[in-house]
Amino acid sequence: MPKIFDSIAALKAFVGQPAVSGDAITVDQETINAFAAVSQDAQWIHTDPQRAALESPFKTTIAHGLLTLSLLTGWYHRCFTFPHRKMALNYGFDKVRFTGVVPCDSRLIGSFQLERVDDIKADEVRCVWHVEVHIEGSERPVMVANWIMQLRY
Repeated sequence: MPKIFDSIAALKAFVGQPAVSGDAITVDQETINAFAAVSQDAQWIHTDPQRAALESPFKTTIAHGLLTLSLLTGWYHRCFTFPHRKMALNYGFDKVRFTGVVPCDSRLIGSFQLERVDDIKADEVRCVWHVEVHIEGSERPVMVANWIMQLRY
């Protein structure tokens, strides 16, 4: 069930609460290849399973770091709803780090913890989310970042 933020006050009340995690997403070769086509990054470590099996230290293809980062949007929209929100803008990221590789067929889980809500105007705020992506069952994240979303109610 998604967490509901129907006002700026609801967002502010959620600051510092435990992280909310999304459902696992499998990153298979088809997903990696589709991302390679869109991003025009077809480096063999991502797109050539046979070569990766022979030459890569991981013995398989790995997901692009930016593919891992891009999955956050889907988790965000499934974890949270914002009734009465008039606008949302992706303001950007701070401190993005790819702290581990994502082997093909990994199941990833994204989590979101609201660190800060900064007022911009009476009806507009910037929310700073600490986000992490883990391979299912792993303690160590493969990606960490601070994601800034600007919201207007």
